[in-house]
Amino acid sequence: MDVEAGTRFAAGQTLLIDADDTLWENNIYFERAIAAFISCLDHHEYSPDQVRKKLNEVERETILTHGYGVSSFQRSLIACFVRLAHHRFTDEKREQVASFAQAIMEQEIELLPGVAETLPVLGSRHRLILVTKGNHAEQADKFQRSGLQRYFLAAEIPPEKTPEAYHAICAKYELAPHTTWMIGNSPKSDINPALAAGLHAVLMQHPHTWVLEHEQIAEAPTGQKLLELRSFAELSEHF
Repeated sequence: MDVEAGTRFAAGQTLLIDADDTLWENNIYFERAIAAFISCLDHHEYSPDQVRKKLNEVERETILTHGYGVSSFQRSLIACFVRLAHHRFTDEKREQVASFAQAIMEQEIELLPGVAETLPVLGSRHRLILVTKGNHAEQADKFQRSGLQRYFLAAEIPPEKTPEAYHAICAKYELAPHTTWMIGNSPKSDINPALAAGLHAVLMQHPHTWVLEHEQIAEAPTGQKLLELRSFAELSEHF
């Protein structure tokens, strides 16, 4: 069921909080890299939108074998360039394409509005656990650089967010589903699998959520709650 405006939940909830595009900016840097890639490719037959669709296809393939993260993304850029550019892919071009992904690694952590002010409030009333999928080393490094560790009981970095992954996290920390919430911006990874695992969920709207994370949002099953918020700061009004 949806949550009525003004509803405030009792202290002692467990909040599983996503990282990328929930706590800090992430996908905008990938989008900039993709724009640079499309410009570099300068394809004479495919439009920029068509090139982007080809890249999406390559990314889906790469994720199956190499998972998520910048190194996987870099593989996708190179593989897509090879497919579309053919004989024009020189060593110099390879280095240039690889640099688009490398630039993402050099980005400073940019917390989203309201995160720094709201996490201490949430942490004073509830248990917070970071739950973010992807390359373990990359995600752990971003978490460390964010300076947010002091607010969290623990961090979990599964390779994929599935109902089974959420069940495993609940079992590990002995979490009761009726007081556990998954908070994140991705319908595909944060909301739908959490609801399928019997948890409550909070969708944090982000204007640049990765296209491969788009999915129709499931309805909350009977007895479960789904809350949709426009900003991280709004969490303090409910928790």
